[in-house]
Amino acid sequence: MPTAVVTGAGRGIGRAVAARLAADGAEVVAVDADAASVTEVAERIGGRAVVCDIADEDAVAALAGSIDRLDVLVNNAGIWRSATLDDSSRDDVDAVLRVNVVGTWQLTRALAGRFGPDGGAIVNLTSVLAEVGGAGRGVYPASKAAVVALTKQMAVEYAPRRIRANAVGPGLVVTEGTAGEFADPGLQQAIGSAMPLGRLGTPEDIAGAVAFLAGPDAAYVTGQALYVDGGWGVNGSAFIANAVLGYIQSL
Repeated sequence: MPTAVVTGAGRGIGRAVAARLAADGAEVVAVDADAASVTEVAERIGGRAVVCDIADEDAVAALAGSIDRLDVLVNNAGIWRSATLDDSSRDDVDAVLRVNVVGTWQLTRALAGRFGPDGGAIVNLTSVLAEVGGAGRGVYPASKAAVVALTKQMAVEYAPRRIRANAVGPGLVVTEGTAGEFADPGLQQAIGSAMPLGRLGTPEDIAGAVAFLAGPDAAYVTGQALYVDGGWGVNGSAFIANAVLGYIQSL
């Protein structure tokens, strides 16, 4: 049975990824800074819960010490601060980069030695905003672009150890973390309908892509970023802006 570590597993996309990998037969180590949520997830999927802030070097070292063997690492944990660049504080910037970039690097470095001689897979969560940007997102898009670059570097450096590294970039996905932006059902419907594929994404959409990149069907795939965004990155930005404007004008 393969062992998979999933960070940010307490809610949203991380929870869906943990459930999908468990359903596919993995022994999942669910990691999150929130003890209550990650314990509930681990109990539900039959995995193991570990409370860890990936930005905390000591906590990461303790997590690594509890892992004997690893086949899949999913670096999903991340944060954002919704603000313009001008309105972002230094604390906001430091926090986003510390978790999204430094935390991803730190945890991967700590766990890379746990992969066996047959290697395995690393899947990092980026965002479509790494490619298209987004008003009022501060340094979050930059942090996710850095994750793409970090993924490519991992692919190069870990290839001799048969460890593949890829990234999955979600588009607009409704989770606990984003629900506040879609609290108005009418606005949610307007934006979803304006997407090229006609709907917003679900955590399960992202979990399917992660499972593919983590599994044997992607055995010859490394250093890639797969955007699971319903077409947003192709032509969605204009659609979304028009949808929001049209909905506001209809009120």
